[in-house]
Amino acid sequence: MKRLILIVFVLLATLLGVSIAQTTKTKIILLISEQNIEGPQRAWWASEVDLSATEAALARRLINQGYEVLEPSSLTKIIKQKPAFRMLAIPEEESIKLGNLSKADYVLLGRAVASAGAKVPQSSMRSCFANLTAKLIRVKDAKVIAYLDASGNSAHMDVITGGREALSSTGDNLASKLIEALNKEGGK
Repeated sequence: MKRLILIVFVLLATLLGVSIAQTTKTKIILLISEQNIEGPQRAWWASEVDLSATEAALARRLINQGYEVLEPSSLTKIIKQKPAFRMLAIPEEESIKLGNLSKADYVLLGRAVASAGAKVPQSSMRSCFANLTAKLIRVKDAKVIAYLDASGNSAHMDVITGGREALSSTGDNLASKLIEALNKEGGK
């Protein structure tokens, strides 16, 4: 009886043009160390800090495009087991090992830095800007498939908040380039 129901379901789906094939989402780990204005360089895998502003912006766009972003909480057991993953500037070799252990398809490894600029004329606001450089690595063969960079800016009375806004903008700007690289790669 179950088999008959399954056959009817498949035939009905075929007649309606609905695909019932299961698709697996491409999994990606974001390893972006981030340094805001007047702050230390930070990374979630080296401390208890949540996703950075840059990673949060990237993750939001990737998830909206159908990718699966592996969250720090799902990687904490792996990171605790391997002390080499606790360093701030994780080497490419170690990021690939982390990708393999977590069954990720890709690792995005990079660094984002925010800086304060001059005062905005006739205002109490400061200009803030951020730069991000990253490389996209395919885990299965450890091949770097794209080198990416982006920048963003903001103006705010508080340079820390302005820096965070600039970092978030940078993540948004890099997301388009990252998605394009993944699509070229057939990674979706």
